[in-house]
Amino acid sequence: MPAADAATVTLTATEEPVAVLRFPNEDRMIEAEPEIRFALGEMGIDYERWSLDRVPADCSADEVLAAYAAEIAAMKQRGGYVTADVIDVNPQTPNLDVMLAKFDKEHTHDEDEVRFILAGRGIFFLHIGGRVASVEVGPGDMLRVPRGTTHWFTLCEDRRIRAIRWFQDTAGWTPHYTDSGVDRGYQPLCFGPAYFGERVENPFSKTLSA
Repeated sequence: MPAADAATVTLTATEEPVAVLRFPNEDRMIEAEPEIRFALGEMGIDYERWSLDRVPADCSADEVLAAYAAEIAAMKQRGGYVTADVIDVNPQTPNLDVMLAKFDKEHTHDEDEVRFILAGRGIFFLHIGGRVASVEVGPGDMLRVPRGTTHWFTLCEDRRIRAIRWFQDTAGWTPHYTDSGVDRGYQPLCFGPAYFGERVENPFSKTLSA
């Protein structure tokens, strides 16, 4: 994929805490941004820090998309994405448990999963090359998980996430479950707001993966 044009978009470090990368089976944790970027890069995962100073926390989705228009356009060129939107999830989101149950089991997608986190925190578990890594992402983190990567995702205790998403085709974001059971061996552990919620079983997983 072509790299983003450096003249088009400037990525600026923020004062928010960076992501936390853990390798649970190795009892290893990485918290420094350069080391996180390097370790994830070796796994084929893109990680960057973007500025959060463009818009206030209570701005509308349209204001977010306008403020980050340059970054959105550069990412579209970089990955062949055709559209972007803003997802905003909080404890009052209707059917939140059902939504989370779709994605907290090991699965893949037919297209990249690209997120720039504006608010809230969540954990991506990545199962690559026989190793499992967890990445706790928060405000200012940009993560790009390539299509076909085996992974799962859940929220931290505050059950809050707001992010810009990029799509090549929204149909490609349908989860394809592996039914490996690997995810059951790893409990979510946030180093920002802690996660204490129980995993939610999804009775429709077989149907959704068909």
